[in-house]
Amino acid sequence: MTDASSNTPEEYPASRRSDTVESLHGHEIADPYRWLEDPDSPETRDWVTRQNAFTERVFANIPERAYFAELMTRVVSRPRAGTPSKHGGHYFVTRNDGSRNQDQVFVAETLDELLAGGRVVLDPNEWSEDGTTSLRGFTVSHDGRHLSYNVSEGGSDWVDITTVDLGTGERVEAPIQTKFGAATWLPDGASFLYEAVPHEGRATGDQAGHVKTGLLKLHRLGTPEHDDLTVVDIRAEYKQAFVWAQVSSDQRLAVIALGSGTDRENRLWFARITAGADGRSVVGEPLRVFDEPDAQYFYVRNDGDRVVIQTDNGADNGRVVAFDLAEFERTGALALEEVVPEASDALQFAAAAGGELIVGRLVDVQPVLTRYALDGAELGRVELPGGSIVGWWSDQDSDEWFVGLSTPTAPTRAYRGSAGAGALQPLDALVPAPASGEQLAFPDVRIERARATSADGTQVPYFLITPENAPDAPSPTLLWGYGGFDIPIEADYRALFAGWLAAGGVLVAANLRGGGEFGKAWAEAGKKDRKQNVFDDFIAVGDHLVETGVTTHEQLAIHGRSNGGLLIGAVMTQRPDLAAAAIPGVGVLDILRFHKFTAGAAWTSDYGDPEDPHDFEVELAYSPLHNVRPVAYPPTLVLTGDHDDRVVPAHSHKFTATLQAAQQAAITDAPIVTRIETQAGHGAGKPLAMVAAEAADVLAFAAHFTGLRIPR
Repeated sequence: MTDASSNTPEEYPASRRSDTVESLHGHEIADPYRWLEDPDSPETRDWVTRQNAFTERVFANIPERAYFAELMTRVVSRPRAGTPSKHGGHYFVTRNDGSRNQDQVFVAETLDELLAGGRVVLDPNEWSEDGTTSLRGFTVSHDGRHLSYNVSEGGSDWVDITTVDLGTGERVEAPIQTKFGAATWLPDGASFLYEAVPHEGRATGDQAGHVKTGLLKLHRLGTPEHDDLTVVDIRAEYKQAFVWAQVSSDQRLAVIALGSGTDRENRLWFARITAGADGRSVVGEPLRVFDEPDAQYFYVRNDGDRVVIQTDNGADNGRVVAFDLAEFERTGALALEEVVPEASDALQFAAAAGGELIVGRLVDVQPVLTRYALDGAELGRVELPGGSIVGWWSDQDSDEWFVGLSTPTAPTRAYRGSAGAGALQPLDALVPAPASGEQLAFPDVRIERARATSADGTQVPYFLITPENAPDAPSPTLLWGYGGFDIPIEADYRALFAGWLAAGGVLVAANLRGGGEFGKAWAEAGKKDRKQNVFDDFIAVGDHLVETGVTTHEQLAIHGRSNGGLLIGAVMTQRPDLAAAAIPGVGVLDILRFHKFTAGAAWTSDYGDPEDPHDFEVELAYSPLHNVRPVAYPPTLVLTGDHDDRVVPAHSHKFTATLQAAQQAAITDAPIVTRIETQAGHGAGKPLAMVAAEAADVLAFAAHFTGLRIPR
């Protein structure tokens, strides 16, 4: 770390402390910065302005910032393409030559035409001057007439479902605003299902109030939104419900998945689709085939009434089974036929691909694809060239399918697979020529697997990723983790990772309990009253890196986002000596009030319910905001966005103010700063310049306080 100059601020911006105290389950809980929960109040806006100005003064004394600003601009400006998909008889892919804030969507009639270029069908760069309006997915009607796409403003989870004529690009009706949902087209090509989220007026990303989901509606093109038909309404059954719908390839079934928030377990219903007298699609009364949320149930394919699903019912690592829908409809009895049995490694997905099934598993957190016949006979493995799966498209009506792979320094590379074959065809021609001249060269990296021993003796694996230009060990190291919501952490591409490795830093990605790397038991071991296991696992990895000489505590930076931001907040308050820098991004940091904002009640699956006395005691023990005490904390950079309506910025604001008041180390040695992005949400949809600037500051902060010597 270089010495701070005399321009370093001598004190933190003032944060008014109120006398707010709440009696909760026998505890008196002080909440002096609750006023920061109102993002639009003049006082909060003033606080944000002063904090950002303070952060800028601190960064003025971080000379590494200029290097990383230039580096990350080059990293995010690399040309890229996504994984192709087929919809309504057309091929689609996203592309960016590196000069555009948002990726464009291209369409073509054939794969060869798509490889040759195709035509632009959606260009989010035309939707706003500052590039902060983005695309959040699209769907196409089965007949190829209509395209519906989701538009997000300022990074908000609120989206406008906008429908256009695919041939002309002309809008066919006014957009429908909802949250998260997308259009699921019905066979008539003029009706779709979507998850509706009731709201007053126009919803925006700076609204923090609780919203209720769990309402599936049917919309007819050309009819008013208020006339939309309710297909499913489970809002009264759950504090936070979700409903997803898809239509089978044969267009005869609507498949409806229902869940309580982010619970792993869900229900799965099926409804027959018929044509009415007017030719419009009619969705029948749902057949509640799997009506107990006792496991995961995912639709894979159907051949007539033989329906194939993926489940972990009776198999912690997952299996594929089939049943006869007509028999269930006739008798109410469900008989499951095992198609692909449980294996020793966690099943991540099962997909229909022509007349085959393709099953993806993680073997020590590295993907393996196996082909199966419809009767379950194993047909052999797909020859993966290496990397993590970051994109996928297949369908039972298509003999070709597509997969996207990435590595820590290389973004998505797409491949074409085909039924009856185990080899893949690279589709490198999808990537456009670079808009700029010389492209950034990345160092070769070595990826190793290692294991740390957690507090209860559990072995915790992690990826140790070392670039060829890293200094001799011990080296400045960035440790990344998540540990929640059944999400696996793999050695895949993130611009931030690529930048750190390019600068010569060592990168570590930890596979913590709570994640989806090793099946149901591993995920459940990091939830609710077992959440402390996640923090213990991460601490164990950090200590193991020091014990094995990879790094030192003075050279270690820790970083995570969202649930990973909670991870960093909990770890730094429990072990302030673990790392030289802590960077919690868009974190859930007030675990006593997360359920009161936007869709936060969905997360009780992992965190428990603060309204429950038992869960409250568990949460109080690790809630980062409530475990700050007067000690010397490491230099800390708290990241949030003013339009984050998933994890509202109040989490980060209150944590920042509390840390600044408690910090016992001098500002010159260990500043507590926050970076509050404007016109930005939880992370998705940021324009390239914004992505580059945030990543540059994260890496400059980590490099500065871990002593990473940047290339000159």
